[in-house]
Amino acid sequence: MTTLVPSGAESISAPVHVSGPDAPWHRVREAMDRHGNAVVHTTWGEWLTAAVAEPALRPLLGRDWQRYRRTADPTVRYRFVASRLATKYTAAAALNTDPVELDLAYKIGGRPYLRGLDQIDVSLTHTDDLIAVGVSRDGRIGVDAEPADRPMSYDLLSGHVLTPAERADLDDLDDAARTAAMLRVWTLKEAYTKALGQGLRLGFTEFGFGVDSGDLLAPDGSPAARGEWSFATHRVLGRYILSVARHDAGLDASRDTAARTMLDEGFMGAVTELLD
Repeated sequence: MTTLVPSGAESISAPVHVSGPDAPWHRVREAMDRHGNAVVHTTWGEWLTAAVAEPALRPLLGRDWQRYRRTADPTVRYRFVASRLATKYTAAAALNTDPVELDLAYKIGGRPYLRGLDQIDVSLTHTDDLIAVGVSRDGRIGVDAEPADRPMSYDLLSGHVLTPAERADLDDLDDAARTAAMLRVWTLKEAYTKALGQGLRLGFTEFGFGVDSGDLLAPDGSPAARGEWSFATHRVLGRYILSVARHDAGLDASRDTAARTMLDEGFMGAVTELLD
């Protein structure tokens, strides 16, 4: 794993590779304790056994069980299960609880969240055989990934994706470096808009990133944040670019984020009753 954009490295945890339900999940909890956030990456294949043979699949999926049962295409059904299990196991490890105790729900647009845990933010992305999940306890988080060899036409896309300041920086690069920089900027913008909950509704030419620093910039290249946002990009599994955007909302970082501490007793009782 190679870090490509070090900006914010002190406040964003390095991605942890997990290989299914039996992975060393304590590393995720340690990242949460140290940074207030955790990021994991995995592959569909590493969840195959859990997706097809897990005896507790129904309580693990919770409200997603009916959607799983209604999905006719076996490949789509398997990928749906794998992404939900990866999300639940990641959040459970970060919150020091059992995955079955968490109630995963979705906002308009499909962004996942944990019912009863408003302080915890969750982001999910997948591309090809990669799944990545980000969890934060002290602000918004967004993750996005792309294959590192994804072709990107500078001539066709630059006017729709890049700010004038970014285009000026990339114009000075050779073709290979320009393609790599453009892909990095693309994933950073995706991660940032996901963290904001805007998706593609926020035009990519309305904000930019320093090609060398990874800092958030206005279209003219001037600073657009005062340290509340941090960003990082990593190469994972040797073939993917994974970017993370993290917002510091100034919340109490020392607060105990074990799920049973944060959930009120009434909500915990309702979840338990639902799963019985």
